Amino acid sequence: MGAQLNLYLSEEDSDSERLDKLTRFLRGQLLELDVEDVTPVRTGPPPPGARAVDVAMIGELAVSLGQSATALQAVLGTVFQWMGRRGDAKRMVRIELDGDVLELSQASSDEQVRLLKLFADRHAPAGDGQ
Repeated sequence: MGAQLNLYLSEEDSDSERLDKLTRFLRGQLLELDVEDVTPVRTGPPPPGARAVDVAMIGELAVSLGQSATALQAVLGTVFQWMGRRGDAKRMVRIELDGDVLELSQASSDEQVRLLKLFADRHAPAGDGQ
């Protein structure tokens, strides 16, 4: 089994319904990639009055990368595209893998690409490029 990548999504001034829609959209995009699974993260009991479908913590996804050598780069590229669809809204994503954390929010597109590449390079399998 491969590594697990955790994604924490937010969008400024968005309510839980909007964030749920954004999370579901990104999850659908990620499921089209060569990954084992993408699941909403469940943390504790649902808040009072929440429906059963609301148990998943909105804005949190766990991505099982599997054994694909390119899965991480594909996931990071999809996250970059998701960030670019924000329009005027300020989006933030926190990416965690093997204790390494990358947060993207106010960075320009060029800076996001640079940071995502550095993150992917740090997690490339040993021996790549040699």
